[in-house]
Amino acid sequence: MPVMDLIELPSALPRLAAVVGLDLGEKTIGVAVSDVSRTVASPLALIRKAKFTQDAEQLFKLMAEREAKAIVIGLPVNMDGTEGPRCQSSRAFARNLLRLREDLPIAFWDERMSSMAVNRMLVDEMDMTRARRGEVVDKAAAAWILQGALDRLRNLPDA
Repeated sequence: MPVMDLIELPSALPRLAAVVGLDLGEKTIGVAVSDVSRTVASPLALIRKAKFTQDAEQLFKLMAEREAKAIVIGLPVNMDGTEGPRCQSSRAFARNLLRLREDLPIAFWDERMSSMAVNRMLVDEMDMTRARRGEVVDKAAAAWILQGALDRLRNLPDA
């Protein structure tokens, strides 16, 4: 199954199925998961990057535990809307996942400002220290990304 446009994602899923959201960093992968009705995204885990196959195994294990049937990957688009090397890396990550599980629906969501917004929330609203933020920001950013995608899907006009 190729990477699909976000608005096509629901047609590739059972009516009730969780979705995983990913925030791909240089050293970690933040993972979030939705409820089966795809209404609320929650931070789930942080995968510390090692080798791709090990990272993918951890991700697939988390997905199996939550019975998640698809992935939304944050796409780090530049502020001017162009795609740079980080976008290429995210797209390569998706292609590599599809080599391992070609039946897996994957979509992208523009993640501009997600880490900044999450950091601001953690500081302003939760008064979290820098050390503690480092532990939670990537999985919180994954939840932010996934929630944005879920909100978009929920607001699609009925066809």
